[in-house]
Amino acid sequence: MRFLFLGDIVGKPGYTAVLQHAAPLKKELGLDAIVANAENASDGSGLTPRQFQRLCDAGVDAMTMGDHIYRRKEIMDTLQSSDRIVKPANYPSTAAGHTHCIVDTPAGKLGVVSLLGRVYMRPVDCPFDAIDRVLGEIESKVDCILVDVHAEATSDKQTLGRYLDGRVTAVLGTHTHVPTADAAVLPGGTAFQCDVGMTGPYDSIIGRDIRRVMETTRTFQPTHFYVATRDVRLCGAVIETDSDGKATSIQRFERAVDV
Repeated sequence: MRFLFLGDIVGKPGYTAVLQHAAPLKKELGLDAIVANAENASDGSGLTPRQFQRLCDAGVDAMTMGDHIYRRKEIMDTLQSSDRIVKPANYPSTAAGHTHCIVDTPAGKLGVVSLLGRVYMRPVDCPFDAIDRVLGEIESKVDCILVDVHAEATSDKQTLGRYLDGRVTAVLGTHTHVPTADAAVLPGGTAFQCDVGMTGPYDSIIGRDIRRVMETTRTFQPTHFYVATRDVRLCGAVIETDSDGKATSIQRFERAVDV
């Protein structure tokens, strides 16, 4: 199996880039699936049902979310009804959404799971217990498993990567919007990267207008952090696997695009 995981889609620039390029990338890169973190697609925070459907129509097979999952309340029905989007699996069982989804690809079934980290993040349930529960439900039903770890601290992501080495195909980080240079296949056959970067405007501070962020940081006077618009890039990681669902390679993916 060969699949692309795109990091946080940020605002209209990132969203438009995915709409325009998902289908061509599938063909160009010979991908069996595209999965994307979409929690920042709606003006930098949240996702609307219309955006979700348009991303599906454009060629995104499944979407993960993160700590902004409920920022747009109108997404609740989609989270409950769709089998192509997941909530963080370590959110409470009563929280809207599914803990996993399974994508049918030409190369087999791909399980998709999202976890939230706990360092410098809002308190959530234990990600280790949560992933153990989910794997108990799906590991016999899928050929490969992708885990999106949406976390602030590299230590959170590295610990989960090592904990899951050999048990899942890939553990890929999101949330910080900055791609890291540590992409590797771990000894047990799990592809890992602390953060795959964002899909959005890189002439920015984590996707936001530099002047606005600078003003608030220096003066403490609140301003609205508009999504930036320049130097738009698709960013993520391409994973290739063997017939046993082990990763054989991970390649950082980054491409500047005009939108």
